[in-house]
Amino acid sequence: MTIRIEKNEGVWTIIHDRPEARNAMDPQSADDLTDAFREFDRDDTAQVAVFYGAGGAFCAGWDLKYASSLTDRDAFQKDLLQDLAFPSGAKEAPRGPLGPSRLEMSKPVIGAVEGAAVAGGMELALWCDIRVMAETAYLGVYCRRWGIPLLDGGTVRLPRLVGQGKALEITMTGRKVPADECYQIGLCEKVVAEGGARAAAETMAHEIARFPQQAVLTDRRSIIETRGMPVREALRREWDNGVLAVLNEGAAGAGRFKAGAGRHGDFENI
Repeated sequence: MTIRIEKNEGVWTIIHDRPEARNAMDPQSADDLTDAFREFDRDDTAQVAVFYGAGGAFCAGWDLKYASSLTDRDAFQKDLLQDLAFPSGAKEAPRGPLGPSRLEMSKPVIGAVEGAAVAGGMELALWCDIRVMAETAYLGVYCRRWGIPLLDGGTVRLPRLVGQGKALEITMTGRKVPADECYQIGLCEKVVAEGGARAAAETMAHEIARFPQQAVLTDRRSIIETRGMPVREALRREWDNGVLAVLNEGAAGAGRFKAGAGRHGDFENI
């Protein structure tokens, strides 16, 4: 199997390990990766996932050797139109061409990006809640060269992160977007030294995992769900999402503060 999971308390590192193909995604890897993230989301002991590509590349996109087989109309009909198209009335979408890109996770996922995250690999990085990039890593719509469009959420998520104009420029030119630029325009949240993306992402994951989780997940859900809503509707959704967390966790947390924990911005003694 090219997908493995390493667990450390509430943090799961989900690793795509196909370095001979720069972690390009074939159908079996896409199935296995989707299954791994579904397992993480179902497991009550799992709190934060780190998504990492082993061997120096996050993901080089679709396996073009496989993609070339889709010139066969029967293969195209079955593998894409039949297996991956959105079925009418279905409660859950099938996996995306590169795997988990259509999953709506209930818990945070941090992408740890070394090397290339290009074409569909860029789309998988954009699917993550947060991206930690090595200073030598880069994104790019490299599939522009081969006549393959974005099918794993790139045209949806990219403009939401950087705005329509910049998304159009990046997408239509297919150019390389290095880590420092990604940080400047909002495509990643942290840049670290080469080789350090996984460790930095896991450190961040543990920082998130140690907090009372209902409030963390409530705020995450509200930020995601209220995008694009009118302010009053968004405020109502925030209230509906958050009020039970106050009852279940917030009152006890306030009691700990009253007893002396976490004073003066101390995040260690909580």
